[in-house]
Amino acid sequence: MIKLTLVSRNQNTCNFLQGIAKRHPSILLSVTDGVANIDNGSDVYIWDFEPGLDISPNIDDSEARRHLFFVQRKDLSAFRESVPRPGVGILLKPVAWPVLEAFLENAAKPAVPAGSLNADRDEILQGLIQANLKLQEYDQDRTNFLARAVHDFRAPLTALSGYCGLLLGEQLGPLEPEQKEVLIRMDHSTKRLSRMASAMFQLSVGRALESKLHLQAGDLRGCVEQALQEVLPLTGQKGIEVLFDWVAPPATLYFESSQMEQVLINLLENACKFTPKYGVVEIRGYPYYWDRRSEGNLPVPCSASKGLAAANTFRIDVRDSGPSVPTPYLEEIFEEYATYSGGRDRTGGGLGLAICKSIIGRHQGRIWAENSADGTVFSLLLPMDSEGQHTPNNCAQVDRHEAAVLMEA
Repeated sequence: MIKLTLVSRNQNTCNFLQGIAKRHPSILLSVTDGVANIDNGSDVYIWDFEPGLDISPNIDDSEARRHLFFVQRKDLSAFRESVPRPGVGILLKPVAWPVLEAFLENAAKPAVPAGSLNADRDEILQGLIQANLKLQEYDQDRTNFLARAVHDFRAPLTALSGYCGLLLGEQLGPLEPEQKEVLIRMDHSTKRLSRMASAMFQLSVGRALESKLHLQAGDLRGCVEQALQEVLPLTGQKGIEVLFDWVAPPATLYFESSQMEQVLINLLENACKFTPKYGVVEIRGYPYYWDRRSEGNLPVPCSASKGLAAANTFRIDVRDSGPSVPTPYLEEIFEEYATYSGGRDRTGGGLGLAICKSIIGRHQGRIWAENSADGTVFSLLLPMDSEGQHTPNNCAQVDRHEAAVLMEA
């Protein structure tokens, strides 16, 4: 058990740590927006640094290894002036869970007596901490470079898709059936490349953009139907039968249509890719009761449905008749860069499902996968607005220039 105290005024940071604590019962988290009492018995103290933050003066060299600071890169100079102690840990924001986990494991270890042989080990460790900080800076530079490259990559793809549409509309002359079929396939592949580029861009810079979605009341069924149109070449080529079962939601759904379409297209492309010829893909949409308190470490964080009246989310299941996902990977397939060997790898190279998780998470929903007797089911939950909590007035529009500003930083 690790007792952890977070000092933060940032709700996103609090949500990040609280989400980790829910998934890892070994972490006992307490949160404060003031100066932490370093005598409260916590193993680790995490400070969400911002200029002007009141930092306890009682952090001596022997206690420094128990203190981690989340710092924006632009605030590093101000941080070093406020906290001159070399032994504290520094993690650049946005913080990734694997990096934080490594720091927590080290900080939770008992301190070694001064002058012992292990003291040399601690000196080496402090050198590694400083090297890790430099690596984090280089990683952010690499990520920003990749984001700029992918952003530039999307422009010619958009133009190519537009030219395909121009030709398919026969505005430049009539087409033979064979020519039209080739252009349809070109257009489908171009759009797929464009979606992959968008996914790479969002995974590269998405966590650094603390912007809100542009949520609007929408027709989720329309998004599903649009996604089905996008994957029509795949279903037609393999002779896949699509079964559709839909129960209208009893309350308003607020979401960003383009993002939800991207999620549904990714899930349907994944299903079609692994469904054998003349197989079946089933899509179901229905109201559902989600007990958020049951999350824990369970792969499926939902309780049994309690009927239409108690439903607080809308659930979509995409079931295919393809091979199942190896059980150890059912949770990992939604993580960035996650892959597993073999021809049954459903991760999409760590892009498709990772972007689905990112989008659904920003909508305050949940996505997961299960194996069934005749295939695999990918399910998602989207909160319903039964009490008018997500009206457009409460939802700020995403600033489309934020990414450019970030990349220039």
